[in-house]
Amino acid sequence: MIRQLFLSLFLSLALAAPAAHAGPGAHGPNGEHLDAPAGTGAAAHAQPTIEAHTEAFELVGTLSTDELSVMVDRYVTNEPVLDGTLEVEFNGIKAQGKLHADAGDYAFSDEKLLLALRQPGQHALVFTLVTGNESDLIEGTLNVAADGHDHGLAWWQARWPWLVLLAALLAAAAAWGVKRRAGKRNGGMA
Repeated sequence: MIRQLFLSLFLSLALAAPAAHAGPGAHGPNGEHLDAPAGTGAAAHAQPTIEAHTEAFELVGTLSTDELSVMVDRYVTNEPVLDGTLEVEFNGIKAQGKLHADAGDYAFSDEKLLLALRQPGQHALVFTLVTGNESDLIEGTLNVAADGHDHGLAWWQARWPWLVLLAALLAAAAAWGVKRRAGKRNGGMA
């Protein structure tokens, strides 16, 4: 009985976990990206990220120890913008991003900017994008937790299958213990 319960729970989790992740480039009802900005799993969510968009462009950025890496694409087509300039402004600090065409990102490595962004809190950033004859201001918020990691919803999303499995194992162990005690009270072995 317990073995069947454990097997059906394990199969349910194995089938449900892949369905919980969105496909690449998927947009939610408010225009947010439903896929991870870079990589997958808990490591991708360990660094503070920013997502923002306008009618024409969207960006996804990750703050690491040595840079703020920002990828920009066209909002409707998800086509990367690799022929422009990107500038960021935060608390009076302005910095120009260096385009890494091979990686598809703009890297901000200004020490004054990075020092300010590493402070815990919600940081309102304004990006100025110029590409060809187009320009746009893209505003977004970078959330930096007190310990430098984001343990919010992303933490639970990455770990819920394991937490459910742990709860099921604990419930199965408790049920086995109750069954065993009941069998001993009745004079038999369970």
